Amino acid sequence: MKICLTGDSILFRQLNSRTDPKISPLFDMIRSCDVSFTNLELVPNDFAGDPALDMGGTHFGASSWVLDELSEAGFDLLAAATNHSLDYSISGLRKTLEELNSRKLRYAGIGTHLEEARRPTYFTHPTGTVAMLSCTSTFARGQEAALQTAMMQGRPGVNPLRYSTMHHVSEEEMISLRNIYQKLGLQRVKDDKIQLGFGFPAPEGVLAFENLNFRTADETKVVTTPNATDIKAIRRWIAEARMVSDIVILSIHAHESGYNDKGQLDVEIPADFLVTAARQAIDAGADIVACHGPHLLRGMEIHNGKPIFYSLGNFIGQNELVERLPVESYLANRVSPDLTPHQLYKARSNNDAKGFPAETRFWETVMPIGTCENGKLERLEIHPITLSLSPAAHVRGVPSLAHGDEGRQILEKFAALSVPFGTTLKMDGTSDAPVLLWQAES
Repeated sequence: MKICLTGDSILFRQLNSRTDPKISPLFDMIRSCDVSFTNLELVPNDFAGDPALDMGGTHFGASSWVLDELSEAGFDLLAAATNHSLDYSISGLRKTLEELNSRKLRYAGIGTHLEEARRPTYFTHPTGTVAMLSCTSTFARGQEAALQTAMMQGRPGVNPLRYSTMHHVSEEEMISLRNIYQKLGLQRVKDDKIQLGFGFPAPEGVLAFENLNFRTADETKVVTTPNATDIKAIRRWIAEARMVSDIVILSIHAHESGYNDKGQLDVEIPADFLVTAARQAIDAGADIVACHGPHLLRGMEIHNGKPIFYSLGNFIGQNELVERLPVESYLANRVSPDLTPHQLYKARSNNDAKGFPAETRFWETVMPIGTCENGKLERLEIHPITLSLSPAAHVRGVPSLAHGDEGRQILEKFAALSVPFGTTLKMDGTSDAPVLLWQAES
């Protein structure tokens, strides 16, 4: 069985995946696989629903026919838990569910209540069955689905992978923070809330400075830890999927960053909680962990013989081609609602001088294709992909195979990002069509 993995699909225009000679070789490769996966980084709601005040940057509403484009492109499994899933609130999410279900598409990560959002989806091919679970660590408060109980219905939303954040500071820094906290009168406000039953004391040794928690430590840094309740629930469904499928994929949408070897927060490095969660998913029975979210590549780790892709980047990157935007998108970007949608994006990027259009790394990625035998991933073939960064927004963002030196440079960067995880990849293929190879140990 061959399984194709891709990152974020942000699609607002027709792909022409069969008829465009530039991109059809890539999509023919996707369609030739037995199972193909992508992350649904949009809301296929026909712009229906109530625009959310707190959204994922701008509102990624889309025409529902983009789902047909993704099906035509060869994708069988859609991860749906992202920071954009509720860009149009619960009403928009219900429309998304309606469009997905009416097409009988296999998706995971969203639902009308938490247990539904937690559940895996299954795709059965003559060569075997693949299960896929989807969760997100990046979302606004209240967008996580809630459990239904004997007394009340649950809340529609995403399958959350929450995490806690602790800010480690020196003793001297902590003294300064506590003094500031006292002088601002925040300690009294906190004490009053506790007295009224609307708040709780901070754990011993922790300063809860509004929404930030501080603790003294030897090194000043941000430390993140995955939420134990979410990990337990995700592992529960991985165990279920393990019993009734041949291959289990966990999709994690995560924007959060970790520290590089210089001690700096770096968008190309995964946060601590993500590394911990991904490894625990493998330990629970997942065969592949596919992460995405920061819109660029991160490295790959082999944990207990199984791959973790810490970010597969953008696969389709048409995020500047949203046709309609509500007023909240304009307010969030501090521009006038009188601007047209693309004028907003031009203003945000200072006419392409900053942001995504200004950096090549947001327009390069890889596409792993795994070969599985007897329920085990035996081999990975990793192909370089370019999203064709160009001056025209309606041209860039469409993926194609990267060839020659361009392809080799993309693969070399991915291999370099994987080195800190102890991962060794072999360059193979031809000078025009390079690939990276990984082989499981026998």
